[in-house]
Amino acid sequence: MRKKVIGYVGTRDLSTVREQDILSLDVINIAFAGLREGRVVWPGGEESREALQRIRRIHPGIRLVLSVGGWGADGFSQAAATQAGRERLAVSAAELADEYGLDGIDIDWEYPGTSLAGIAACRDDKQNFTLLLQQLRETLDAAGPGRMLTIAAGGDTYFTLQTDIPEICRFLDYVMLMTYDLQGGFQTVTGHHAALYHGRTNLIDACVDKAVRVFGEAGLPAEKMVVGVPFYSRQWDRVKGGGDGLGQEAETIGHYGPDYGSLVDYIGSADRGNPESHAQHGAYRRYWDAEAGVPYLFDGSTFISYEDQQSLAGKVAYIRERGLAGIMFWEYRSDSTGTLIPFIREELDK
Repeated sequence: MRKKVIGYVGTRDLSTVREQDILSLDVINIAFAGLREGRVVWPGGEESREALQRIRRIHPGIRLVLSVGGWGADGFSQAAATQAGRERLAVSAAELADEYGLDGIDIDWEYPGTSLAGIAACRDDKQNFTLLLQQLRETLDAAGPGRMLTIAAGGDTYFTLQTDIPEICRFLDYVMLMTYDLQGGFQTVTGHHAALYHGRTNLIDACVDKAVRVFGEAGLPAEKMVVGVPFYSRQWDRVKGGGDGLGQEAETIGHYGPDYGSLVDYIGSADRGNPESHAQHGAYRRYWDAEAGVPYLFDGSTFISYEDQQSLAGKVAYIRERGLAGIMFWEYRSDSTGTLIPFIREELDK
């Protein structure tokens, strides 16, 4: 079966998706719809009709899925707490899919059982999440055959502990592992935010390989597992200790850095990837962590963790070797070069 390439595209960016990218993608996740008084709402839907029609004309077989939620999106715990609330959410989601001719719904509840993002949470979220997905599955199936239901899952152990993986898998086409932001948002120690493997120099052991193993052990089949990759970077400022910058304390947490489209100005020809050649571009030097399978940039003070073609090729090879469903990226607008999506498609199809 052809491996999937799934991309998150912001509602405002739907009209800008390049034809080559449309042809390379299997699924577009439209980011984001939200919840209002327990119902799914998509404020940009009406303005997106023409863009959706264009995408369909270029690639009739593409699947268009409406993603609901995202970081800091509230309302899931409240809606999932009662049968009436679950039905209200599911029916409104199915109605939007019908209204705009969409192929399914993606739930990005970040995350059941935790209020880390400032959203409501309760101890019953684990069982209510399962019940919500069951209701969505039944409602989408009743609305018509072939509707997809997917989720985006946090890429480490906490998500498997706060959800019932074997049960929710019964209702889902696949699970997208958000195997990025794995280090940085809360740490002042530099490291890889989307490592393939845990490198010994990296303080945090969260990585793609750990997520795949943890979710597999929790009951997620390989054929329903999608690996997420970032088209943006994490950046630490005023790094102490010198050297190559990896595993050093900084004066800031790893906040969001430049996206890939901007990073090409930092990287230059080094992005084309010779692991033995740490090419210099301006003040930054590109390093390759062979253990972790990812690059990073350091200029003596600023550390940038990012993804490039070399690391993507390694992740694609990993996906193929382990029989996973495919690859997902966040997000489309972050690659203004137009190079990463066709590259991923070509690597997956080898």
